Amino acid sequence: MKLLFDENLSRRIVPFIQDSYPGSTQVALIGLERVIRQYAINNDYVIVTQDADFYEMGLIHGQPPKIVWLKMGNHSKTTTIKTLLDNKQAIGQALIIDNKACIEIV
Repeated sequence: MKLLFDENLSRRIVPFIQDSYPGSTQVALIGLERVIRQYAINNDYVIVTQDADFYEMGLIHGQPPKIVWLKMGNHSKTTTIKTLLDNKQAIGQALIIDNKACIEIV
């Protein structure tokens, strides 16, 4: 059986499980994140993520898309919503006014 890990699970897991689950991979390792990134570019979205992957892709390929990187660990939907709403002004300032590629929220 081979496993496909989504973007919220580290691609660094893959080498450690290959003996038990040969052929397993993670979406970043097979380029599915590029599809998400391209969709965001084509449709003028800012990507909100908890992972470094989109930030790292931005370092390589530049912007767009812009990134809101939630570095606050796993929290409830309520906490995530509150964080995004409470930081709306800072997000707008960084990404629109200051034209930053990424804002990190901890």
